[in-house]
Amino acid sequence: MKNQLRKLKEILKHCTLCPRRCAVDRTGGERGFCGLANRPVVARALPHHGEEPPISGRKGAGTIFLSSCNLRCAFCQNHQISHGTEGREETAVELARTMIRLQEAGCHNIEPVTPTPHAAALLEAWMIARRAGLSIPLVYNCGGYEAPEVLRLLEGMVDVYLPDFKFGDPALGLKYAGVPDYPEAAARAIAEMIRQVGDALETDGSLARRGLLVRHLVLPGETANSRAVLDLIRNRLSPAVPLSLMAQYTPVAPVLENPDLNRRVAEEEYEAVVDYALDLGFEEIYVQAVDEREIVPDFRRDDPFHWPEGDG
Repeated sequence: MKNQLRKLKEILKHCTLCPRRCAVDRTGGERGFCGLANRPVVARALPHHGEEPPISGRKGAGTIFLSSCNLRCAFCQNHQISHGTEGREETAVELARTMIRLQEAGCHNIEPVTPTPHAAALLEAWMIARRAGLSIPLVYNCGGYEAPEVLRLLEGMVDVYLPDFKFGDPALGLKYAGVPDYPEAAARAIAEMIRQVGDALETDGSLARRGLLVRHLVLPGETANSRAVLDLIRNRLSPAVPLSLMAQYTPVAPVLENPDLNRRVAEEEYEAVVDYALDLGFEEIYVQAVDEREIVPDFRRDDPFHWPEGDG
């Protein structure tokens, strides 16, 4: 692992940690698209009960919400932290202590969210935490826009990959995330994840221990995009891949004036996507209820996922 960490730190000097390939020297003060230097920036770290059942379990995922993102989708529910770099800059030792604290709190895993720009520091912190007694799985919760050669350097650290597959239509990836190659990049990245951990989700009882779970957020008016995503997974990756089809899309402040994104997903839209997945032969599918609950986290609160009475 030391050699893998050395290579990741070398990449930071000419950063190509993600397919944007900004090629800036993050160790020397330069900033690329993500706006980050070479230390991780943590927005929140807490037990999180809102993930899929094998991830959250009864005591919660040990979720570390990292600031910034290499996509910054216009509709991101975590836009308060993913569209900027606010948060606490930590050393690898401090981040390792956070991991140990979450394990001591009873969390079932360590789940860094939007880890891609932080990959070098994350691996270093994980190595320190392992020496200090960290034993629970690491869940890599990412946006799917990953570089396979970087993922290879994380082999041995990641137990469960939890990637999004957001766009099957490259035009939507360009429109909402500013990247023209999202479908192809995501397919290549998830293929590498499958090479490392397989195309199934292995559980110990009801908790994820190893493997893969691919998430897809159904967008309003974009069922064709969802079908394209499912076709890519079925034909390019594996029909055995477990899917999490999410109905939770909620308009956030940056898109309230956008006529395409300013409404919730209709029940018939979501059900059409689920039916299509079943028709393609996918057997392990996590689904959500389509409702009007307000589920956008507020990272100005100590607990971003606690909504006081009357907030929704």
